[in-house]
Amino acid sequence: MAIRRYVADADNTITNAFESDLTTRGTGSNMGAADSLEVFSIYGQSSASSGLTSELSRMLVKFPVNNIIVDRAASTIPASGSVSFYLKMYNAEHPFTLARDFKLLVSPVSSSWEEGHGLDMEEYKDITYDSTGSNWINASGSSSLGIGTWATAGGDYLTAQRNLLTASFPSGWEDLELDISAIVEDWIIGSSGGKYENYGLGIRLTSSQETSGQPYYTKKFFARTTEFFFKRPVIEARWDSRTKDDRGNFYYSSSLAPGPENLNTLYFYNYVRGRLVNVPGVGAGRILVSLYSGSSSPAGSKLTLYNSKTNITGGYVSTGIYSASVGITASSPPLTRLFDVWHSGSTQYVTSSLAPLILTAYNHAPTFEYVTAITNLKSEYSRQEDARLRLFVREKDWNPNIYSVATSTVPNKTIVSASYKIARMTDDLDVITYGTGSDKHTYLSYDISGNYFDLDVNLLEAGYAYGVKFSYYNHSIKSWVEQPETFKFRVEE
Repeated sequence: MAIRRYVADADNTITNAFESDLTTRGTGSNMGAADSLEVFSIYGQSSASSGLTSELSRMLVKFPVNNIIVDRAASTIPASGSVSFYLKMYNAEHPFTLARDFKLLVSPVSSSWEEGHGLDMEEYKDITYDSTGSNWINASGSSSLGIGTWATAGGDYLTAQRNLLTASFPSGWEDLELDISAIVEDWIIGSSGGKYENYGLGIRLTSSQETSGQPYYTKKFFARTTEFFFKRPVIEARWDSRTKDDRGNFYYSSSLAPGPENLNTLYFYNYVRGRLVNVPGVGAGRILVSLYSGSSSPAGSKLTLYNSKTNITGGYVSTGIYSASVGITASSPPLTRLFDVWHSGSTQYVTSSLAPLILTAYNHAPTFEYVTAITNLKSEYSRQEDARLRLFVREKDWNPNIYSVATSTVPNKTIVSASYKIARMTDDLDVITYGTGSDKHTYLSYDISGNYFDLDVNLLEAGYAYGVKFSYYNHSIKSWVEQPETFKFRVEE
């Protein structure tokens, strides 16, 4: 599971806009319980001795970073540098004039604040009266409670370059998706480690736009209290969690392939009573792998590998899992079965087998088309489940040879570059999109049984049907090709 979402646990809109009398400013108003957040700049709605007036609105949003810290300690998410964190907020349509061609600044808030219980986003009648909730003047509560005003009206923000991010909205209706990995990692370290505490993010127009005299009215995002499950503000953690086990896709070395392509990665999974545990005597250290020929078990001497040696040193992947990269040249005639023995030299731990393939060249530009099935898909899942979904893939119009007919076995094709997405069936909303960029968070793993991926069903809202689709990268045309099949299931609590 290479996606994890952390929903905002506090948010608010603060403003110095005029109330309906165009005289009194709503600086004491609170909108912490509203179902949307708003940012705007209004210029010239009234005039004063200093000239035409300016009115501003800003957003505050905070996330449960302690949950991220707990998940990292439990190895649910990877260490720093191996995971990216994205701020995701969703455009809320409204009947007012939509701001266009603007930028929003996103930076950490530098002091604590309260969400509050206000709802009124039009007349700003929900006043905190120096009690619970933040507003344009107060961070929260009253000074008598030990909590007082912002150092600067409109909120206090960290503005060092590392902490100051910008998102552009050329049309105005776009969602917000911004890589905030550096900020989240600093929150995780905290002030005790020389960084800063998690007081959330402030989202506002740039200084030049707030003071330009040009109105930017108005941009809204859904707040955490929205009724729409997939529109809540979230921090989305993404990482590449693929297992690339070539046991079912093992090729003999070939002069047709560059050096790295002649290596195959093999995995050893040490399950003891259904639980992954480290091999005693190996722990998180090195392990040796040797290849043998044979019919039903290893026979004879160790085979000579690509490096002219008979042992390859493998390494630790995670608890109970080890891997090694192996290459070997085919004999004449090629062996149809090899045995890999994992050992420490004097102690053998496990023996497995594999059926190596011969790399072939084409005399034409091939068209790769496939038929896909999910072999273990259930009709219904609980939100408490972590599901592992396994694929069976064969070439379209597969033409069996004498051997495959005799064994009644259709080969399961391993797709090295494959990605999945999940959409809600009622409105075709993509709730998990293809992650084919740098994070590779929706890439499929593979092993001797073919492709598979793990799904945290808690990412999905109960009471709806969803569909899984796949896209495979076609190197012949240098493009991702979405497969025609859709695999449907329902989610319940």
